[in-house]
Amino acid sequence: MMDPRMLRPLPRRGSGVLLLALGALLHAAPSIQAQAASTTGASAATAQGAWAGTHAPARYRAAVDSLRATLARLQSAEAIPGMSVAVIVDGRLVMSEGMGYADLENRVPATPLTRFRIGSVSKSMTAEAVGLLVEQGKLDLDQPVQKYVPDYPRQKWPITTRQVGGHLAGIRHYGAPGEMLSSRHYNDVRSALSIFENDSLLSEPGTRYFYSSNGFNLISAVVEGASGERFLTYMTSHVFDPLGMRSIVADHVDSLIPWRASFYERGENVRLTWSVPLVGAVDGRSLTNAPYVDQSNKWAGGGFLSNSEDLARFGWAHVEGGILKPGTISLLTTSQRTRDGKETGYGIGWFTGVDDAGRRWFGHTGGSVGGRAVLVVYPEQRVVVAVLANLGQAPLTRPFGLELARMFVGAGE
Repeated sequence: MMDPRMLRPLPRRGSGVLLLALGALLHAAPSIQAQAASTTGASAATAQGAWAGTHAPARYRAAVDSLRATLARLQSAEAIPGMSVAVIVDGRLVMSEGMGYADLENRVPATPLTRFRIGSVSKSMTAEAVGLLVEQGKLDLDQPVQKYVPDYPRQKWPITTRQVGGHLAGIRHYGAPGEMLSSRHYNDVRSALSIFENDSLLSEPGTRYFYSSNGFNLISAVVEGASGERFLTYMTSHVFDPLGMRSIVADHVDSLIPWRASFYERGENVRLTWSVPLVGAVDGRSLTNAPYVDQSNKWAGGGFLSNSEDLARFGWAHVEGGILKPGTISLLTTSQRTRDGKETGYGIGWFTGVDDAGRRWFGHTGGSVGGRAVLVVYPEQRVVVAVLANLGQAPLTRPFGLELARMFVGAGE
């Protein structure tokens, strides 16, 4: 079972969340101010607004120090405004820290409570709903998607939820930049499928791997058809709340969401250019406010917010104490194969593989407008690492996440 001491209490959903969050910030403010005052000569991006974080057990201290130094170097080199990291080892939260700023303009520190955009890590969470519905006998992965979304246009070949979840259905990814940067609001997930539903498939299903966020948006409609509930309602009631993940919410741009970070981009071709001398620039490119986007066209594929602790908590639920049976977790985290037998390195909602030492891992990265995320799980070594950033170009890649996680593999033995 999950150690009840593993994670600090998180604000509950509802009217009291803002007061709870404000209280936490006021409680933390003295340590934040003291640290900023004592590091005047250091980089503003890494020194001011840094969070004291958790106190790691002695046996993990070297790994924590190494990871912290690695992130500090990355933040300085890439001019990342704010970051947050959480690490769970053997059911215990051994590191939880924020670095830099959640909001540059107002100098709001990033903390473990800061909610960042997690991008495509949302796919792993959507896969959790798929797994639950399979266990309940409400979803057959190998039936055509029209069984659950009857009005979805039929293609030259039938496509199944298993194929869609493994990026083997031939559904295209985002097309024109306007799809990723869409500011149009869709009232329901079914209407958002109009973006791609009449497009031809890229290949015969099962024959080739084509990564597709659009495909996962189709899965959200499948979840609705199989469950009889609206997708976001189902995710909250059956995934987030049962796992105690109180910070994970849909990134509704018209809602007041406590602890939501501000989001930034870097480069010459982004609107609302605003140079930030305290943080700096990389290769002469200044930081900018991220363009306005409405995430309602991609909830399942990339539309959720989370803090780093809840993201790590979600990863740990696939090691121990979660809501899915072990066989279902294996189903989601085992690589699918193309028709000719080649492994794709992707199950249903999870990348998966083995590292150079032969150790099995699974995880996901996420890229969104003004945000990056990486989640890595070493199930046999019982290590989970989650890192979030509020910069669209932050290089939180899968190899980088594996590098961080390996710092804790074997640590403390």
